[in-house]
Amino acid sequence: MNKQHSKIYRFKISLLEIEPEIWRVIEVPESYTFWDLHVAIQDAMGWLDYHLHSFVPNFSDNSGNKEIGIPEGPMDSNFVAGWTIPITKHFASPGDIARYDYDFGDGWTHEIELVAVEQKESDTKYPRCIKGERACPPEDCGGVPGYYRLLEILSDSDDQEHEEMEEWLKGHAKNYYPYDPDFFDPESVKFWDPQKRWQMMMGLET
Repeated sequence: MNKQHSKIYRFKISLLEIEPEIWRVIEVPESYTFWDLHVAIQDAMGWLDYHLHSFVPNFSDNSGNKEIGIPEGPMDSNFVAGWTIPITKHFASPGDIARYDYDFGDGWTHEIELVAVEQKESDTKYPRCIKGERACPPEDCGGVPGYYRLLEILSDSDDQEHEEMEEWLKGHAKNYYPYDPDFFDPESVKFWDPQKRWQMMMGLET
């Protein structure tokens, strides 16, 4: 094992502004970049990676005030490319946090906290999701207000939008129906290869 990459970083991801809390605990290799972490967060939370994202570290670093995400081009001065920044550059000690924003339209905001840095376990595949509670909101449901309205509609079979909302959930790319906001199984999480996801995003997949 490469001694330089013999550790794992354990993160807690918390989706803000929603109660009861929707959260996950994941473990990723210390060799990960912020792009790799983005892919792991998407997969663990249950998002579909349909929209833009950004990380905002909560402490000083060499990237100034720039957010970490996907630059629109070489002249984009607003974002630093996530695949060029190792997570070790910004996460050093347990308690370090960052903000992770996903879907700038719906406006999902997460807190990412480094919980622990530990040695890798032998014969264990990383990344992995070890804990979590509650289902991810359906993609494109309208942010926090839309999510609460969705739950209200689904809980009332007499609501005039009930049938329409059920059909929307069934016809969604992920087919969320029947949607149980309280159910989450960490063992059901499947992680993509972040390099493959990057190639797809860049249009390089053959």
